[in-house]
Amino acid sequence: MTPHAVFERLVDGVTHGRWDELPGLYAEDTVVTHPFAPAAAGPLRGREALRRHFAAAAGLDLEMTARDVVVHTTADPEVVIGEFAYEGHVRATGRPFTIANVFVLRVRDGLIVESRDYADHLAFAAATGRLAALTGPANTTPSG
Repeated sequence: MTPHAVFERLVDGVTHGRWDELPGLYAEDTVVTHPFAPAAAGPLRGREALRRHFAAAAGLDLEMTARDVVVHTTADPEVVIGEFAYEGHVRATGRPFTIANVFVLRVRDGLIVESRDYADHLAFAAATGRLAALTGPANTTPSG
């Protein structure tokens, strides 16, 4: 698969809740970073880490679509950049969300070997009722 096709399968799998299929898009030794994540948890290393990540996402019970998808090719044939927004709602609460994203994928032999996923994690945490856990007293730094 081309990097563009892999990106499309990734976004389609997320929006249709095919969480069990998504780790198969990644290489065994993949590295996925979320540079804008507020709780600097570090990169996800390896397919098994991605399996756990997507299993946790499955428990959020979301309904969403991808909007305003733009895919950019680059001078590097392994790299594709996808800009889009996840738009949807949390089924249990009906709370709507729109999450802006930019994914930079490196795809080799049809598998994601590296990804930098720039997303609005605070907006997602607010929509899913987890904002306090990310920004509560244990996760703040005194200013001054």
